Amino acid sequence: MQFARINDITIHYQVIGATGDRPVLVFANSLGTDFRIWRDVIVRLAGDFAIVLYDKRGHGLSDIGPTPYAIEDHANDLAGLLDMLSVKQAIICGLSVGGLIAQSLYQRRPALVRALVLCDTAHKIGTAETWAARIAAVEEHGIEAIADSVLERWFTPAFRRPENIAYAGYRNMLVRQPVTGYVATCAAIRDADYTEAAARIAVPTLCVVGDQDGSTPPDVVLATARLIPGARYEVIRDAGHIPCVENPEALTAVLRAFFEIAMHGDRTHE
Repeated sequence: MQFARINDITIHYQVIGATGDRPVLVFANSLGTDFRIWRDVIVRLAGDFAIVLYDKRGHGLSDIGPTPYAIEDHANDLAGLLDMLSVKQAIICGLSVGGLIAQSLYQRRPALVRALVLCDTAHKIGTAETWAARIAAVEEHGIEAIADSVLERWFTPAFRRPENIAYAGYRNMLVRQPVTGYVATCAAIRDADYTEAAARIAVPTLCVVGDQDGSTPPDVVLATARLIPGARYEVIRDAGHIPCVENPEALTAVLRAFFEIAMHGDRTHE
């Protein structure tokens, strides 16, 4: 395991492949998860790219740090990690809150970003009322109290069947996250709004979503894509909010096609 001291907190991360001799992919996770959600995607990409994974503050093996959080705090952590690794011009792939972090990183440190993959995310996620209700429930009763309703939005009915042991494992991942870090990140999502900033994104951008996403549905992700000049939009079939878990093969295929465009340009008209 690899750890770094970034902005006075310990960040858990992993680097796969040397970052100096191939394009760098950076993966940022969703709320209530750690970087293990990307495993079935990175095993299909390793060797062709250098890969950076990390647990954002308040999640996984990273420190909780001082609260409350803003999305900018998460973005500053990622920027600090990339600076430590001497990574610039990376392709940043952010899922859900990870997509908000990716958008914030681009606004604050554009030289770090070669392209963006905004996966099951939006320019603004949810409302103040819905986040206030979730925060209150978790503070009073813990993550366990909301787990089943969250997982209904994360995963398709086919994945949630009782005999699927993977579903039980991802439920464990959710409920074992630190309550303080989870609540602080809920508040950061509540306060984040990149609606105006989206129009200023000037790097290749892919907006991709599971067709059964209950947290950031396809129409929400499409609306975000329409705000970003030249953004591409793709739907992953048979997947909910975390397509890297439910349909990694399809997601990886979409990512590879986009990476080719991001690195070499669109050659369809040559």
